[in-house]
Amino acid sequence: MKKGTSVLAAVALCVLAGGAGAQSYPAKPVKIMVGFAAGGPTDVIARIVAQDMTLSLGQSFVVENRPGANAIIATEAVARSAPDGYTLLFSSLSLLVNAILMEGRVHYDPFKDFAPVSNAAVLPMVVVTSPETRIASMQDLIVLAKAKPGELSYATSGNGGSTHLAGAMLENFTGTKMINVPFKGNGPALAEVMAGRVTFMFYPIVGIADQVSAKKLKVLAVGTPRPHADFPAVPTLEQSGLPGFEETAPWVGMLAPAGTPAATVNRLGEEMRKSLAKAETKERFRALGAVTVADTPAEFAAFLKKDYERWARVIQASGVKAE
Repeated sequence: MKKGTSVLAAVALCVLAGGAGAQSYPAKPVKIMVGFAAGGPTDVIARIVAQDMTLSLGQSFVVENRPGANAIIATEAVARSAPDGYTLLFSSLSLLVNAILMEGRVHYDPFKDFAPVSNAAVLPMVVVTSPETRIASMQDLIVLAKAKPGELSYATSGNGGSTHLAGAMLENFTGTKMINVPFKGNGPALAEVMAGRVTFMFYPIVGIADQVSAKKLKVLAVGTPRPHADFPAVPTLEQSGLPGFEETAPWVGMLAPAGTPAATVNRLGEEMRKSLAKAETKERFRALGAVTVADTPAEFAAFLKKDYERWARVIQASGVKAE
């Protein structure tokens, strides 16, 4: 009887200890690693969330930028970190695309080595061209591409990036052949489109309203489920006959190392969703061109699987190679 009582007491203590551990987290500052330089969308979104979580959880959530190798350095560092909730990753589409393009050359598995916390936001893109072109719609663009295979070009921020993958997906979906012209970043790529030296590009929706107003750019379609407030007269990609393209919007989300206690992951997710539900946060995201998602760990995990499969198909079909 005493032995049985002792066993039950031990079990009860373990349960209480687990609950207490979850309640006491975080007991020290938390590091959020970002694989890109300060000032970019992933970094800014991470800092907005970190600021809110610092206030709500009573411990500092500190963003550490560790750029390099298209975020592989930071991603691998977090994958090797202790699964205790004190080293987290704010990542993007690169988490999946690097694993596809460089299979066997990156030292992490996006599914086995990470526990998804929440997808913070997506960054929809628009299709833009120079006003000097005679292309007035996506239908015009596709008809012209089919009539002149291998002649039309699209600018990208680099091989394997979101703008390149969206262009490759357009080729696959429409059965067209166009030329990818990679640049070192979105800025130089957009300049060549405005100059008319490259036909078009997929570009993040933020920051182009002024160029459109000045008639330096023409928007052919927006990659959002509904017409965008900045361009209410412009059709969506789905309305242009390209269903599913709104799902190509690059995402920005938080992940923990695999093996992090479920209670810790859930608490992080809960606090992150509280931050993302604030009107102030949504407005700050809107200014970045970001759309709040704020999903659960399970929903984020399902999204990552679907996104991985989508881009694996596009990369295989188009022959996209890493730089």
